[in-house]
Amino acid sequence: MDTPVASAAEWVNPLRDPRDRRLPRIAGPSGLVIFGVTGDLSRKKLMPAVYDLANRGLLPPGFSLVGFARRDWEDQDFAQVVHESVKAHARTPFREEVWQQLSEGMRFVPGDFDDDTAFKQLRAAVEELDSSRGTGGNFAFYLSVPPRFFPKVVQQLKKHGLADAPRGSWRRAVIEKPFGHDLADARRLNRTVHEVFDPEQVFRIDHYLGKETVQNILALRFANQMYEPVWNRSYVDHVQITMAEDIGIGGRAGYYDGIGAARDVVQNHLLQLLALTAMEEPLAFDADALLTEKLKVLKSVRLPEDLGSHTVRAQYTEGWQGGERVVGYVQEEGIDPGSRTDTYAAVKLGIDNRRWAGVPFYLRAGKRLGRRVTEIAVVFQRAPHSPFDTSATEELGQNAIVIRVQPDEGMTVRFGSKVPGTSMEIRDVSMDFAYGESFTESSPEAYERLILDVLLGDANLFPRHQEVEESWRILDPIEAYWDEHGRPAQYPAGTWGPREADEMLARDGRSWRRP
Repeated sequence: MDTPVASAAEWVNPLRDPRDRRLPRIAGPSGLVIFGVTGDLSRKKLMPAVYDLANRGLLPPGFSLVGFARRDWEDQDFAQVVHESVKAHARTPFREEVWQQLSEGMRFVPGDFDDDTAFKQLRAAVEELDSSRGTGGNFAFYLSVPPRFFPKVVQQLKKHGLADAPRGSWRRAVIEKPFGHDLADARRLNRTVHEVFDPEQVFRIDHYLGKETVQNILALRFANQMYEPVWNRSYVDHVQITMAEDIGIGGRAGYYDGIGAARDVVQNHLLQLLALTAMEEPLAFDADALLTEKLKVLKSVRLPEDLGSHTVRAQYTEGWQGGERVVGYVQEEGIDPGSRTDTYAAVKLGIDNRRWAGVPFYLRAGKRLGRRVTEIAVVFQRAPHSPFDTSATEELGQNAIVIRVQPDEGMTVRFGSKVPGTSMEIRDVSMDFAYGESFTESSPEAYERLILDVLLGDANLFPRHQEVEESWRILDPIEAYWDEHGRPAQYPAGTWGPREADEMLARDGRSWRRP
């Protein structure tokens, strides 16, 4: 009598035990389709991340990669482009045997998003890979394209039956930021995408959430006892979240102008960091529990009453950076000289709940700042009473826990210590933890983690549509105020932002940290 054979989607390795932590999570039979495969993101991040996953043994032997773009390429041309990207940008060493196995599953479909013939070819390629590579009907569609093309692509996927998974298989959509231009646009976009894919099939990429240090915020807070007792309004004076870049807009004028720093990074990256820093402990480390707690924070965010005094937008002007003279934003190629787009944004937010009432959260992001750094600084109140005279503590600042997200991933604890000598003098010192020094294994790139999670169906690190809409609810009034009130302030390239941002904190008796 014949024994029934399980499909690839139903097959389970009998030697694996979910409690066994020695083996990493490995994706099952699957493939990835990348729309906009010729763009910078695809060449510098996505294709190298796929290779690195394969090199680490985290992809199935029959994994397949399909590129879709307006190029007159054959499969081998596409494979050559991936090869060059991997050689230039992969994190792990190049191994010929890994490359050979990966390249056998590469296909390319030429065409644009209105081209029905191209989508028919895409469906044929997917079906061919199911039979030749054993992908089991499991495909993720990565939309590495401008947001205005999202509706067209997902509608074409629906029209040609690509969004519908065969029985026992899955189909998923991966969407890059920005998720809309404002709240109304985000809602329209979400409705369009959800007409084709169920909410749990949609993975919105915020690459910051794939960084080890961001995930370590949760480990730091909820796996340790020492932080929780002081992580509240009784001890914390304020929180600063900074994302500074030392580059200008480069060749992104077409994308960046009209969007600006607040829409580009505050609405997603910084508000996500705020939510992770301020949230209550989730019931479990799963997507639904994390969503519940992050949403509570975002719904509790309160805007300042006086947006003029507690928000700042600015543009960089010409200046010196990295030893060379650089032009200002409105002199950049492709930028309208009258542009009012912000390249720097700073906002003060409050959180109306018992843990954080009265504690200000200062968020800032900008281009052409002093150096590239992203960090979260939890700054504590001064001791209520000091037995030392003021001369002993004049160089003592406030205690702080600083979580460094990039580039030097780790954490610093700043506190006061006596200076060696015969007199009592107290000065700030730092205790430092660096990932690179404490662990022998290097941190994977964010896109490695996120692509693997998509293939595994693990949504822990992906913002849901409710979070996206709440983030726009916070930012929209600020953008509306800026639209009605004058021009952006200015700051020379290579500095730490405009004078107005320093004055914003000075009015509260505080100052920005110098990262």
